Amino acid sequence: MISISTTLIYNGTILTMNVDNEVYSPGYVYIQHDQIVETGAWPMEEGSIRHLLEADRKIDAGGKAVIPGLINGHTHLFQTFLRGVSDDHPLSEWLRQVIWPGSLAMEAEDFYLAALIGCIENLKSGATYIMDHHYIHTYEENTENVLRAMVESGIRGHLARGGVDLSYEPRLREEEDVIFERTAALLDRWQGEGTGRIEIAMGPLNLYGCSRPFLERAARFSLDRNLITHIHVAETSDQIDNTLSRFGLRNLELVEAVGMLGPRTQVVHGIWLDDGELELLAKHQASIIHCPVSNMYLASGVARVPEMRKAGINVALGTDGPGSNNCQDNLEVLKFTACLHKVHHLDSTMLPPMEVLEMGTRGGAKAMGREKDLGSLEPGKKADIVIIDMQKAHIAPIHRYSSALVYNANGNDVHTVFVNGQIVVEAGRCTLVDEEEIIRRAQARVDRLREKLMNRYPAYSVRS
Repeated sequence: MISISTTLIYNGTILTMNVDNEVYSPGYVYIQHDQIVETGAWPMEEGSIRHLLEADRKIDAGGKAVIPGLINGHTHLFQTFLRGVSDDHPLSEWLRQVIWPGSLAMEAEDFYLAALIGCIENLKSGATYIMDHHYIHTYEENTENVLRAMVESGIRGHLARGGVDLSYEPRLREEEDVIFERTAALLDRWQGEGTGRIEIAMGPLNLYGCSRPFLERAARFSLDRNLITHIHVAETSDQIDNTLSRFGLRNLELVEAVGMLGPRTQVVHGIWLDDGELELLAKHQASIIHCPVSNMYLASGVARVPEMRKAGINVALGTDGPGSNNCQDNLEVLKFTACLHKVHHLDSTMLPPMEVLEMGTRGGAKAMGREKDLGSLEPGKKADIVIIDMQKAHIAPIHRYSSALVYNANGNDVHTVFVNGQIVVEAGRCTLVDEEEIIRRAQARVDRLREKLMNRYPAYSVRS
């Protein structure tokens, strides 16, 4: 095998997503090992011929857009096995009728295959980084199987080890000590795996499933180990009522009271936060993970994203799990983000394309604590790069590449993906795993899962 240490991507439109949102059209990116060493206009005033001669690998990106890898700030990979089971439910009913029965009937091997399909789909739709919030621990191997899938696929990301200590669904409840013991074990075994691509986060699932002592302990655990804390907050108005009745505090007031709110905190959804809670977010420099498709699908509400950004709050984007999206198309999320807030505010000027791209790249990197080495195409940053074919009938002809990416492109247009300088998608195909074989195995397992559930749960009995 020929060793490749340098790669030249040239002749494409380079959206750097640096602080000035510089675009080179045409431009180039020069990679050495796992890092970007140069970007700029192409052809260069001098050096173009040298780069063409010296680069071990040369990619002519003519007609393509080159962007930093998108960052999927929130998903549940296991839900690829549950997508499309039954639609048209609010969150609480969807959990009871679809997610809990299905996930509790899944076997350890199912979690590996489901996660691997989710990783494939994320990569093929432009996400080089995911935050997987995993909370189904029916088998000890479940979590490690998800992590194994992440490593094998070549994706970069966190696994937030989810858990609850209250009995909102008794079969998901765990003893507090068990949650922390197993999270510590994951840190020992998996932190830094996959040549540094894999990290572990603390993931208390939500506020209504967690006791105050557990939340306080989770906050200390994360702080002591400098971990990200990733938690669902204020996804529905009922969740606000829950903490008001239990503690006399709104959702984010409780998160602050237990010591959990800080720069390493990721507040997922945050739809029903009031003005005071937005002030808390800004004060503590926490990040919001906005999942517009899921919020629409479950009719949960609309997060106050324009107001958050105006207040200086960092906003990242997420697909949410495939059970409430129902896909993992990260380019699709860009369009939904822009359109949702325009119509919600009856203001067509809301969230122009570059702002949406910022949330999907730099906003995600900041939320992950990786703004110094991810989120933009700049010298010294990791070579997590996506090349998108723009010469398609639903995209071309193009006036502005930022607009075409947000409003026209979708996951099927992703041509090449680099993670850590390694090509993990080429010509729209994953290079490290056998997609057809994984899909075949997954379908057989899902058919078996449905057979187990169809007589007990109506949602699993309907095939049309």
